[in-house]
Amino acid sequence: MFHFIQNTVQVIRYKNLLFLAFIQFALQQFVVSPIMQKYGFEYISPNSTLYLLVAATLFIAAAGYVVNDYFDIKIDRINKPDKQIVGNSISKKQAMLLHQIFSGIGIVCGLILAYQLKSFSLAFLFIVVPGLLWFYSASYKRQFLTGNIIVALLAGLSVLVVGITAVADLKHTYSNLVFETTIPAEIYSWIGGFALFSFLLTLIRELVKDMQDVEGDKEMECRTVAIVWGEKRTKILIYALVALAITLLVFVSTQYIPFANPLSFKYILFGLIVPLLAFCYLVFNAADTKSLHVASTFLKYIMLLGVLYSVIFYFLLAQQYGLSLFNVFMIR
Repeated sequence: MFHFIQNTVQVIRYKNLLFLAFIQFALQQFVVSPIMQKYGFEYISPNSTLYLLVAATLFIAAAGYVVNDYFDIKIDRINKPDKQIVGNSISKKQAMLLHQIFSGIGIVCGLILAYQLKSFSLAFLFIVVPGLLWFYSASYKRQFLTGNIIVALLAGLSVLVVGITAVADLKHTYSNLVFETTIPAEIYSWIGGFALFSFLLTLIRELVKDMQDVEGDKEMECRTVAIVWGEKRTKILIYALVALAITLLVFVSTQYIPFANPLSFKYILFGLIVPLLAFCYLVFNAADTKSLHVASTFLKYIMLLGVLYSVIFYFLLAQQYGLSLFNVFMIR
């Protein structure tokens, strides 16, 4: 039993799930709550709404990881035979049962949240996303670019849902009067920025992973970008997407981020743009699976740095508007 639990923890990519939980907590506590403080609300501590959102997201994501391994048994035997669990330590029948249990719990948590906030949008998302994850694993991921875009959209949606939930909570509490203020628009604009960043970096990482898995994908007659276009043109697409991400970062930081303190621009420059250029260098020099894995892992750290900008946002917003950090101390 212990080994089964241990293997299950590995299959659901517990590190990725912890990172996802951190993202949602950070955006709620360091972006949404400070924006509310700016308009006279008190700092909102983590509550049942946030816990339900995180639980629903994590269980649905865990189910997605399990079903992905279920459909990838033959591919994983070629690409990562030493790390394969589903089909070895966990049978296909057990994997399907885990998928059903995790999906069920995630959907129930999501529907409870949607019911509490009277939000049809949230209910729709928590019903549709598990089905989309199934079809992605069964078919879409083997199609040209389709699977990459779906994964990137879901990554962005896992961020954007924090804003959707926050606005639904406001509407439930204050009715449609809240839309006569700029609060919903400000929440959506900031959370939307993080979601777009997540979308672009996830799409880039998926392309790198396609290059890593090309041998196994060829055996299964997949039509990934790396197979159809080849490694050279796939790398060019990656450079183009990185260039787009950098251009958007520079444009937003110079045109839309309202802080007079230069800390924001410095963080974006040295914490995000410079690492993205270093990532391009790693991809350019990558000649084997191991070096591509290094580049993919490095991109994860850039994603973390992107999320940590939320702390900079909270600090600068507190400084500019005289807010208290966590209702504890003031920034001057």
